[in-house]
Amino acid sequence: MNTESSTQEVVIHEPTMISVLRNGLGVLIALAAIAFAADLFSRLGIAIYTEQYLAVILGISLALVFLKPQSSQLKRSLNGLLALLGLITSLYLAVQYPDLVERQLDLPLDALAVSAILFVLVLEGLRRVVGLTLVIVVMLFMVFALLGSHLSGPLQTRDIDLDRLFVYLGVDTNGMLGLTLNVAATIVIGFILFGQLLLRSGGADFFNDIALALMGRSKGGSGKIATIASALFGSISGVVVSNIVATGVVTIRMMKKGGFKPHTAAAIETVASTGGQIMPPVMGAVAFLMAEFLQIGYSEVVIAALVPAILYYAALYIQVDLEAAKEQIKPIDPALIPSKRKVLQQGWIFIIPFAAVILALFSFNQRPETAALWGALGALIVGVLKGYKGKRMDAKDILGSLEETGHSIVDIIMIGAAAGFIIGILNITGLGFGLTYFLVELGQGNLFLLLVISAVVCIVLGMGMPTVGVYLLLAVLVAPSLIQVGVEPIAAHLFIFYLGMMSMVTPPIAIGAFFAASIAKANPMKTALTSMRLGWTAYIIPFLFVTTPSLLLIGETSQIVITVMSALIGVWAVSVGFAGYFKNKLNLVFRFGFVIAGGLFLLPNLQGGDTPIAPKVAGLALLATLLCATLLVNKATSQASSKQTQS
Repeated sequence: MNTESSTQEVVIHEPTMISVLRNGLGVLIALAAIAFAADLFSRLGIAIYTEQYLAVILGISLALVFLKPQSSQLKRSLNGLLALLGLITSLYLAVQYPDLVERQLDLPLDALAVSAILFVLVLEGLRRVVGLTLVIVVMLFMVFALLGSHLSGPLQTRDIDLDRLFVYLGVDTNGMLGLTLNVAATIVIGFILFGQLLLRSGGADFFNDIALALMGRSKGGSGKIATIASALFGSISGVVVSNIVATGVVTIRMMKKGGFKPHTAAAIETVASTGGQIMPPVMGAVAFLMAEFLQIGYSEVVIAALVPAILYYAALYIQVDLEAAKEQIKPIDPALIPSKRKVLQQGWIFIIPFAAVILALFSFNQRPETAALWGALGALIVGVLKGYKGKRMDAKDILGSLEETGHSIVDIIMIGAAAGFIIGILNITGLGFGLTYFLVELGQGNLFLLLVISAVVCIVLGMGMPTVGVYLLLAVLVAPSLIQVGVEPIAAHLFIFYLGMMSMVTPPIAIGAFFAASIAKANPMKTALTSMRLGWTAYIIPFLFVTTPSLLLIGETSQIVITVMSALIGVWAVSVGFAGYFKNKLNLVFRFGFVIAGGLFLLPNLQGGDTPIAPKVAGLALLATLLCATLLVNKATSQASSKQTQS
C-alpha cells in the first residue's frame, strides 16, 4: 500500500517539480543576461571572459531543452542525465576556459572530451527544438570537413584530423563560442526580455487599442487593426509565433467577427506578425545582429530597412482594404471603438521604454544589449507604477517575464551554437571561400540567377527556424557569395533576412501561417497560400533593392525619390491585381493587366545603375488605360443596374 502510494506521488508531482526547475533555469538565464549587460561582474571586481558567460548560458539552455515532462520513467531518467551532463560539461568549460584556450593547440584530452560531448548534446538539443533539417546541415559540413581534402576544385578543403576539428569547434572563439552564440546570448536575450516586460506591462493592449482607435471606423477596420497592432508588437518581440499568440488571439477573432474569412484573417495576422521583424527601429533585434556582422552603425541598418518595410506594409494594407471592399466588410461597431484621446491619455507613457532604447543607443553609445536593458527597465517602471487601464504589473508578472525570456531564448541558443559549428568548419577548412566561389560559379556570373539560387537556399534553410536563427545561419552561408559579386553588403544581408523570414509563411512548413490557422480554425495550406499573396513584396522587393540601392536610401536624392515613388505605385498596382478589386470586382484580364503595369514600375536594372525609365513610362500608360477602362466598365455596370432597378 505504501509502495503504491509512493509511486503515485512521484507520478503526480514529478511533472510539477520539473516545471518548477525549468522555470527556475529560465529565470537564471534572464538574470545572467541582465548581469552581463549591466557589467555587474566587472563592477564587482570579477574578471570573466565573454566565452565563460556564453558557456554558462549554453549549459543552462541544454538543461532546459532536455528537462521536459515525459510519460515514462526511462525517458525521464535519460533526459535528466542528458540535462545534467550538458550543465556540468558547460560549467567545466566555463571554469577552465582560460586554461583550455592556452592549451588547445596541444589537443588536451579534457578539451577534446568537453568539445565532443557538447557537440553531440547541442545537435540533439537542436533536433528537439527545430527538427532534423539544421542537424543534417551541420553533419554534412562535418563530413565535408573530414573528406573535403580528397576533392578537387573550389570545394577542396584542408586536411583536418577529427580531434583537432572537435577542439577547434568547442574551444576556439571562431567556433561554438563565437559570434552567433554571443549575439544570441547577449543582444537577443535582452530584447526578448524587453518584449516580455512590455507585453506584461500592458504594451500589447495599448498597441491593440491605439490601432482600434485609429482604424476601427474604416471599412475592414479589424484587418487594418491587426496589421498595425501586429507590426508594432512584432517589431519588439522578434518571434513570429509569440507575436501571433500575443496579438492574434484577439485580432483573428475580431477579423472573423467583422466578416473576414477564417483563412484570410489568419493570413493577415501571419503576414503582419512576420513583417514586424523588418519594421524599424527595433526590427526584432536583427538590426543589431546585422550591424555586428557588417561592422556598421545600427542607424545605418535602420535607415536602409525603412523603405522596404514601408513597401511591405503598404502592400498588406492595400490588399486588406481592397479585400474588405470586395467582401463588403463593414467597420467595427462604434461602441467597441475607444476614444483616441482616452487611449493616448492612458498609454502615452509607453513611449518611455522606446525612448530609453533610442537614447541609450544614439545619445549614450551603449551596447545593444545594454540598450535593451534600458528599455526593459523602462517597461518595468511603467508597468509597476502606471500600467494600462489601471492594471499594474505585480511580482508574478515580473517573474513570468523572466521565466518566459529564458524559455524563449533556448531555440535560438541551440541555433547560435550550431551556426558556430558551421562557421568554425568554414574557417578551419577554408571551405568558406570555396563555398562562396562555388555559389558564384553556379550563378554563372549572372546576378539574377545567383539571387534566385540564394533565395531558394534562404527559404529552404529557414523552414522551421526562428527568424533570428535563420539570419545567423544565412549570414554565414549565403551573404558572402552575394557580396563577392559586388552586391552592397547591407543589401546582401537584408536580402537573406527577407527571404529567410518568408520561410515562416511559405509551404510546406510555414510555421507562422499554420499556427495562425489553428487559432482561426482555418485550412492551414489555404492560409499559407493566402499569406504568400498578402506578403508578396517580401519575395520581390529584395531583388529590387539588391539591384537598385536607392531603395535602401543609398545614392542621389533625386534618384531615391523617383525610385521610391515608382515602387509605391508599382506595389499599389500589383496589389490591386492580386486582390482582384478596384471600385468593383475585376475579371482575369484586368487583374493580369494591373500586375503587369505594377511590374513595369518595379522592374530593376539587372546590369546595375539607375533604374530604366522606359518600362516606367510603359507602365504608366498601361495603368492609366486600365484605370480609365475600369471606371468606364463600372459606370456602364452601374447605369445598367440602375435601369434594371427602375424597370
